[in-house]
Amino acid sequence: MITDQQARQYLKDAKRIAVVGVSSDSGKTANWIADYLVQHGYEVIPVNPTLNEWNGQKVYPSVASVPGHIDIVDVFRRSEFLADVAKDAIAHGDVGMIWNQLGLSSVEAESLALGAGIPYIENRCIKIEHQYL
Repeated sequence: MITDQQARQYLKDAKRIAVVGVSSDSGKTANWIADYLVQHGYEVIPVNPTLNEWNGQKVYPSVASVPGHIDIVDVFRRSEFLADVAKDAIAHGDVGMIWNQLGLSSVEAESLALGAGIPYIENRCIKIEHQYL
């Protein structure tokens, strides 16, 4: 179990955050939290197989297709899809941690991530945690 202090340290150290399930709808949490992260200096890598572009950026269809290291995979997908996202992050091979937003949890995803040595957070809002920094 990752403590509040550890979660905030991961966030403090992060530079590149892949936002899985990013939305082009400005009213959706997956859009405005990604915007918030950009405004606070993070390089946001949008991931969504149904979009080509988000805020002028190329959108990747999967985490595994993102080039380079990813510090945090921030997930905005329903809980039943979290194991698939964990498998995708593991396939990438260079992910610092998986962070699932408020209300999202999966025993299988947690087991997969931890089994691959990837720290795992669930049911926590990255924006709320950032505001404590």
